Parts: sequence; structure tokens; C-alpha cells
Amino acid sequence: MKRSTRQRAEILEVLETSPVFSTAQELHAVLRDRGSSVGLTTVYRNLQALVDEDVVDVVLGTRGESMFRKCARDTHHHHLVCTRCRRSVEVDSSDLERWADATAREHGFTILDHVAELFGLCQTCATR
Repeated sequence: MKRSTRQRAEILEVLETSPVFSTAQELHAVLRDRGSSVGLTTVYRNLQALVDEDVVDVVLGTRGESMFRKCARDTHHHHLVCTRCRRSVEVDSSDLERWADATAREHGFTILDHVAELFGLCQTCATR
């Protein structure tokens, strides 16, 4: 685990209080608005370390950008992500895991890793 720094603590604080996935640039803007002097490069470096340590989740957005969130679950899970407001829901993935394992076995593969995120509109955004 990487040593804790003031910058890392500030980044984690923003992530822990946000219910949505955010890009590094968006997190940097929030930090700047709070009066922080944390640089964008430092935000990127710390986010990558937090992802590597499984402290923060990262998803690839529909436009190809990496988005980050501190999730409540410490176990493997997937997300439903609203493409408009970016609200996300952590979902049980047991059915998906069984499907992935069965599909891999059927084709002579062993699953090492997988990525599955669902993007759409939340109920609030769908009715706007």
C-alpha cells in the first residue's frame, strides 16, 4: 500500500462524498474549487494507485474516458451507470459470474478477469 499523503487524503475525501463516477479532470476541478493546490498529474497518479490497490473502482465511460468512484462494496461487483447524471448503483453479479464461467468452459477458456458495466438512463433521467 502506498503511503498516505495530504493530496491522497483530499482525493479520497472527494471520492467518498460523491455518489457518481467522475473523471480525473472533474475531481481536479472539485479539489480546485475547495481551494486545494493538488495538481492534475498528482490526481491521475493517485487515482491509478488507488485503482491498483482496489480502493477505488474505475469504469470506461461511453466516450472512452476513465471514471472513478469509491464504492461501498469491497467485494467484486458491477455497476449500472446513468449516462446523463452518472448516478451509479452497485449490483450483485452472481448471475453474470455464472454466465461468464459457463461461456468460458464451453469454449475451453479459463476466466482470468472480466469487465461488465451497464450504461443507460436512471429512472429520474429517463422521465425528463
